Amino acid sequence: MISVVLIEPHVSGNIGSVARAMKNFGLKNLILVNPKCDHLSGEAKARAKHARLILKNAVIVKKFSNLKFDTLVATTASLGRDYNVARLPLTPEQLGEKYIELNKSKTALVFGRDTTGLTNSEILKCDFVVSIPASTNYSVLNISHAASIIFYELSKKSRINKIGNFTAATSKEKDVIMKLIDSLLRQMPFHFDTKRETQRRIWRRLIGKAMLSRREAFAVIGFLKKIKLR
Repeated sequence: MISVVLIEPHVSGNIGSVARAMKNFGLKNLILVNPKCDHLSGEAKARAKHARLILKNAVIVKKFSNLKFDTLVATTASLGRDYNVARLPLTPEQLGEKYIELNKSKTALVFGRDTTGLTNSEILKCDFVVSIPASTNYSVLNISHAASIIFYELSKKSRINKIGNFTAATSKEKDVIMKLIDSLLRQMPFHFDTKRETQRRIWRRLIGKAMLSRREAFAVIGFLKKIKLR
């Protein structure tokens, strides 16, 4: 199941517009983190049109750490450079290719503040990043426009029937993998601690983008444990 998370939204109209886009593409679960406006205001309802039930059922949480999902997908307007591992993004189309796996786990699409987006620390807490390749002259889209593009790509793939069972790895299982990787990295010699941290971020992104099944996660855990015992 895919949910939509808005971090500290300041403009109620934007919340309504995102809700309308969710309704357009079959998404239902909206979560607001520390909202700075009334999501049930007249403006929000007017923008939502026939998606007012999504506004009514929206869940409000106080802080980012209250989000409990197996997979967190950050959205950002800034494209990462090769050396900036934490922000290397997927395109919405590439994200759509992962629809089956995303929908079978507890997944949240995380959208940042209306003006400043997500902080670096918030992005680092997500499993991977998606970014829309807009014009370099002005790459920042309105939040509801960006959401519509991402929802559309996911909706396209949702209509394609695929055969086979898939049970996604949980956040706890991915945490076990990362703890084992952290333990191994601490045993390895690095000239600088920053290099070790870069490796950790690379592995976190790889684990996130891979969309591991539970069976694959257990196989990776077993493999890493054997390496640790050598």
